[in-house]
Amino acid sequence: MRSESNLPLGTEEREKRKKYLYATIATCVAIVFVSSALHVVKLGSNRIEEMRSKSTFDLKLVKSRIRASGEEISTHEKNEAGLDQKGYTVAEADALLSPEQWKMLDTMVVIPAGPFRMGTDMERADPQNGPEHVVDLPAYKIDKYPVTNAQYARFVAATGYRAPLDWKGGKIPLGLKLHPVTMVTWSDANAYAQWARKRLPTEAEWEKAARGTDGRRWPWGNTMEPSRLNTYYTVGSTTPVTKYPQGASPYGLLDMAGNVNEWTSSDFLPYQGTKASLEMFDVGGGSRTRNIHFKVLRGGTWRSDPFSTQTFHRNFSLPNYASDFYGFRCASDVK
Repeated sequence: MRSESNLPLGTEEREKRKKYLYATIATCVAIVFVSSALHVVKLGSNRIEEMRSKSTFDLKLVKSRIRASGEEISTHEKNEAGLDQKGYTVAEADALLSPEQWKMLDTMVVIPAGPFRMGTDMERADPQNGPEHVVDLPAYKIDKYPVTNAQYARFVAATGYRAPLDWKGGKIPLGLKLHPVTMVTWSDANAYAQWARKRLPTEAEWEKAARGTDGRRWPWGNTMEPSRLNTYYTVGSTTPVTKYPQGASPYGLLDMAGNVNEWTSSDFLPYQGTKASLEMFDVGGGSRTRNIHFKVLRGGTWRSDPFSTQTFHRNFSLPNYASDFYGFRCASDVK
């Protein structure tokens, strides 16, 4: 006699078991999808936390960092009227550094006359950076270091010019004397250069001083090496201009990559043969109809991506903009 379990399954029973099997498979697939989704959410959460940890300040302080509309304008007006800055006397500004430090910061380097390769034909470079072309320059001199807060304080003390917006009471924030001056517009930088009996470098002069004549991508060579510069939130703020001697250019200039973007004297115009859209350069419209030209900035900043610190990369801004990652260095002719 056969047991009941060995009897052939009826049609109804087989259909019922098929439904159970399909339901089980569907449940397993759903569990896999849900688990995968939770994993992705977890990865995203970890990435957000990583980005927060690289922020320039505690995100809990965001509300205290928000500026009201027109705050910069009103602050400039107070500074120009002398209502918000006592600042330094000439003697106090001179006493900020030792004679040896002043001499070091005043160092200029002679860049010899001759041609160099400017721009790039790299396929992944931003379009405004190409094409590569040869530029022949006369000899000139350029500052070894970006202009520091201490140097700018001398200028402010001697001329009564407004102090940068981040100087409370017209004085350098604590510990930043040897950091590059920031929160300066192109006009501010140009005014300093004239006072110092110098000028702002052209972008061609800046690029040759940064990369030499062999077409290198960074001042030290063709490989990105994070230990040689201050960029991409590795520090989270500016650093002293003497901090990265290992990042020197072929001519011995420091901070030609990272720390602060540097104003040049040049308008942001397309290279001949560029593949970039002319709208990028605002040719024939927008700000140019008001006779305002974008100015070229070079070098990348302490919060740029590494590719923005390449020697050929062209950044740009309106000349009346100031930022905590805009600075400058000066140049002069060789007589």
